[in-house]
Amino acid sequence: MKWKKAAIIVTDIVIAVYLVLAITAFNKPDEEALLCTEVPISIEKTTVDGFLSEKDIVRILKQNNAYPVGKNMAQVNARQIEELLQGNELVEKAEVYKTPSGHVCISISQRIPIIRIMDDKGGDYCIDSEGQVMPKTGYTCDLLIATGSVSKPYAQKSLAPLANTIIKDKFWRNQVVQLNVLGDGSVELVPRVGEHIAYLGQPTGVEKKLERLRKFYKYGLSQAGWNRYSRVSVEFDNQIICKKKTKKHRTI
Repeated sequence: MKWKKAAIIVTDIVIAVYLVLAITAFNKPDEEALLCTEVPISIEKTTVDGFLSEKDIVRILKQNNAYPVGKNMAQVNARQIEELLQGNELVEKAEVYKTPSGHVCISISQRIPIIRIMDDKGGDYCIDSEGQVMPKTGYTCDLLIATGSVSKPYAQKSLAPLANTIIKDKFWRNQVVQLNVLGDGSVELVPRVGEHIAYLGQPTGVEKKLERLRKFYKYGLSQAGWNRYSRVSVEFDNQIICKKKTKKHRTI
């Protein structure tokens, strides 16, 4: 009796599994006949605005004949699309998957170039927000520029944190257009407004130095005039050292 009861139970389980598989197979659309109707694209948000947009992703796919809309889902290779997108210098990671409803979903994590290095030895490359070296991109016109005596280790360890601090602050992002590194590793800021050079000294304690410089801009230069000084130094704590511009003599 026990073995008969066990056999009945096993048979019931087999029948149940068969019915589930049969219903699933019956309801599953034929991928050969199913067309891709939509490509939802999600680009990970970061604290710094990236350069890639949904239009850029679509353009990359269309240029490589890999845009899936209108194609049979069976012909869409999610892995190949991932590899194609990850070949772009601004894409850190791409995840692509297909849905039974005919969607090909794309999720993108960006590499954010924050500074372009143009050193005095002819080097020309970018550093991303994680301090990693990356090739020069087509978006360099929007990047902070660093010139002078810059080695890659220095750029990664010292300039990347400084650049992150600058671009995350709206005021400094609009005000600073260039960093110049001197032979001793100290840093000069070239501002967008004013004809002076702002000297930070070594790129340490930059938050306090920039805040002191901000207050000087607000309460000092706004009264004295933005073009009064040729050099403003915030290298040392609790003081600002300014050098007046020399008057140019005209010869007749």
